[in-house]
Amino acid sequence: MTREMMFPWLIFLFLIGRCSADVGTATFYNPPYVPTKCYGNGTLQFPADNLFAAASDSIWDNGAACAREYSVRCLSAAASSADPCVANSVIQVRIVDFRTTGAATMFLSSDAFQAIAHPNVTATINFEFKQV
Repeated sequence: MTREMMFPWLIFLFLIGRCSADVGTATFYNPPYVPTKCYGNGTLQFPADNLFAAASDSIWDNGAACAREYSVRCLSAAASSADPCVANSVIQVRIVDFRTTGAATMFLSSDAFQAIAHPNVTATINFEFKQV
């Protein structure tokens, strides 16, 4: 295959890798946020905007998820027909903890959850997430 023939395939593969994201469920958790499984009682682990999350088993990766950053976006309600999502809201969260309670993929800080879902939402949402 010539270089000219390979170029379109390389662009296609690059775009596929850049455009893919995972879908899961997210909920929120409230303070106190310390101690965390990643950094204990250290307060510097939290971003200034309080957009952080705890990972579930599905993304924890034996602790390798600590400090990973994900772009997250609300998609829909997990159990009702009402639209819980803040329109066009995409945020970036940092993994700082590990949680095993509940069936969510990610547990967002209350600030992070309210940035992508309406304040009256108190349940699980379907969301899209991509490691950045």
